[in-house]
Amino acid sequence: MADFTKDQQALRDGLAPVLEKLDEGHIERDAAAEFPREAWRRLAGTGILGLPFDERYGGLGQSLTTTMYVLEGLGEGCRDAGLNFSACTHLVSVGVPLHRFGSDALKERHLPGVCTGELIGAHAISEPDSGSDALAMRTRAVRDGDAYVLNGSKSFVSNGPVADVFTVYARTSDRPGPLSITAFLVDRDTPGLTLGRPLAKMGLRTSPLCELYFDDCRVPADRVIGRPGGGFLVLDHVMRWEILCSFVINAGEMQRRVDACVRYAQTRSQFGQPIGSYQAVSHKIVDMATGVETSRRWLYETARRMTAGDNVTRDIAMAKLVTSEANVASALAAVQIFGGNGYMAEYGIESQLRNAVAGTIYSGTSETQRNRIAALLGL
Repeated sequence: MADFTKDQQALRDGLAPVLEKLDEGHIERDAAAEFPREAWRRLAGTGILGLPFDERYGGLGQSLTTTMYVLEGLGEGCRDAGLNFSACTHLVSVGVPLHRFGSDALKERHLPGVCTGELIGAHAISEPDSGSDALAMRTRAVRDGDAYVLNGSKSFVSNGPVADVFTVYARTSDRPGPLSITAFLVDRDTPGLTLGRPLAKMGLRTSPLCELYFDDCRVPADRVIGRPGGGFLVLDHVMRWEILCSFVINAGEMQRRVDACVRYAQTRSQFGQPIGSYQAVSHKIVDMATGVETSRRWLYETARRMTAGDNVTRDIAMAKLVTSEANVASALAAVQIFGGNGYMAEYGIESQLRNAVAGTIYSGTSETQRNRIAALLGL
């Protein structure tokens, strides 16, 4: 994997002054499932939320790989994984589809707020009965004059309780296949849209989640992202960005975990010697480090191939599968290395395991990725 340039490194280093402040109180926030609004404002002030977007909208105009490299630095430096996840969700769920498919009017109205973080974005894809099967969604959007009327519900909407704007995918045709889905940009205060209460969850607790309900919710027709019936194309583009950006953050978190385990293994003594001198411990850390490097290679090489226009359908699935499962294995190993301390909340290790489990579920479960890869192999 090629080295990164001085300009890319400078962008990543620019995060350093705020990363420590983002961590303040993160263990307590996790326990309380509290969204860190002050930390969000500090993070947004770095410009990270506008990395890949045009400068005319307040963005930084950076490439996908540069965006990923800076986001990896966020994962490595910020211990609030929920904040990291919310930032990535915001960037890819609203910013990316608007930037790629939105009309000029939609971009002028919303992208500046996305870049500054003044608007918080979320996407509404999953439904209670469909899960990873997006084409099985039941939420309907029916054209009525100059608007679409939405009815249905969405589940697992990350950022939902705090979001100002949602990218919502709904069925606009009864015909089977991907041309039946349309993407909409929906404001929080749209009549007919109701937000459910925040839902308790296992990990990523500082990134709030809720359900959405649409009851004759009228959305102006000019809020369609892309074209009617083109929502699956939008979703496919978003999911590729989501996997590459969110899991490169995980790679940064994995690297920080390796560094913490190395320090702990060097200084924690048992039976008269540092625990790192025992193969049972050192080999766990070697496996953790190998998982980080393998994940990084998959993610960055896939991003470079995608940017070059190659077909990366299999690569995306493999990168997601490798990274999400390496992250869980790494977090579990860290708990074991830290022993009793790893099990206690004050060390922040146990929360990393809870957070990591989510990665094998969101953006398409590990089972879904294996099915996709198997199909591409002709099985």
